[in-house]
Amino acid sequence: MAYNATTFRGAGTEIIRSVFFKGLNNTSEKLIVGVQHHIYTVLSVTARCRTKAGTEQGYLRLKGYDSKAGTTAQDIDVAVVTAELKDTWVWNDKFSFNGYEPVDFAVTMDATKHDAIADQGSSVSQYLSFFTDTANTTFDLTCTYIDQNNS
Repeated sequence: MAYNATTFRGAGTEIIRSVFFKGLNNTSEKLIVGVQHHIYTVLSVTARCRTKAGTEQGYLRLKGYDSKAGTTAQDIDVAVVTAELKDTWVWNDKFSFNGYEPVDFAVTMDATKHDAIADQGSSVSQYLSFFTDTANTTFDLTCTYIDQNNS
């Protein structure tokens, strides 16, 4: 199917959402799971260190499409969370990501590739996750974000 600039664009809804997690550790937890034709704008993430072993850290990671290499389902690290026991780490720089990946394309970005990214035409969901080095380090976490439904 060919995509053009108007294929999947239209009016939608915008909702602010929050999620809360207690005791996150090395089992990767999905904070936001993408839905096709949605755009997610992360407003803030707070992580309080509950337990800590040595110099272990937490990781905020996107699973999504690498537009440079044209590769699906890539781990893209957003932040490394370094906090001492009982300290709170705060991320309040906003960033956005699409709910689904684009239809795969060859590298070299141009306007048609930007449209493919916006159109989210694949069947692969993108998501934001959090995890730590081992089960010995845990965090309580909150994530507040805007969910824009453009379908």
